[in-house]
Amino acid sequence: MNLSRSDVQRLLAEHQIRPAKSLGQHFVADPNTVERIARLARVGPGDLVVEVGAGLGSLTVALVATGARVLAIEVDRRLAEVLRYSLGPEAEVLEADAVRLDWGSLLGERSGPAVLVANLPYNVATPIVVRALEDAPGLSRMLVMVQREVGERWVAGPGDPAYGAVSVKVAYWTTASIVGRVPPTVFVPRPKVDSVLVELVRRAVPAVDSGAVEYRRFETVVRAGFGHRRKMLRRSLAGVVEPAAFERAGVAPSARAEELSVEQWGALARIPA
Repeated sequence: MNLSRSDVQRLLAEHQIRPAKSLGQHFVADPNTVERIARLARVGPGDLVVEVGAGLGSLTVALVATGARVLAIEVDRRLAEVLRYSLGPEAEVLEADAVRLDWGSLLGERSGPAVLVANLPYNVATPIVVRALEDAPGLSRMLVMVQREVGERWVAGPGDPAYGAVSVKVAYWTTASIVGRVPPTVFVPRPKVDSVLVELVRRAVPAVDSGAVEYRRFETVVRAGFGHRRKMLRRSLAGVVEPAAFERAGVAPSARAEELSVEQWGALARIPA
């Protein structure tokens, strides 16, 4: 049974829980929304779903109803206790901070590929998603609900106002798209901004040949380039890439960071043998 707004408010009152601003807690309180998210997650019997930020379990219940195996991760001890009580054996609950999670160990103990589903506050959304992409190759797909501004940054392409270093990192690992919008009215308490649902599908191989360019080298070049995004790349990348790299990569030294595709960043980062 999915949780209505009155159910969410009752659970908060019964357990004397006040949403913590420091954790960015906004609980989904609309059955139609959680059913929509579960449908967009494209999971079913036998699938392993890792839900980050399970909260009071509104979305967890909808994911369990698909027949998937659900591992619900929640950093707030108060909420983890509520989850264990209300879900019983239907889902595994792990009290942990997803920002510091050892993804390799977590998924290494479980068989098969996994899908990450999450409702994430803006201040930790990007670190969690990027780290999961880097450290958990077993995550084949993600469906993340996040503040609209953050989601638009993840899916942005060259030339878009929101395009930045995180856009390039996301494009390195995945193909990403916004698959839905979520109004503030479905949350308790109500946030001041709209949210979006972002689907990230892991590429079979990264967008940049990892055999030719190590990821950490790629990341260093991208970070340096966007560190001074108003400057021409020959200045922002001085000391990071050699001048001859621009000609080899087919990139104009006068270009700016927001003009380059993920493949062009990879070409710039490549060090000749």
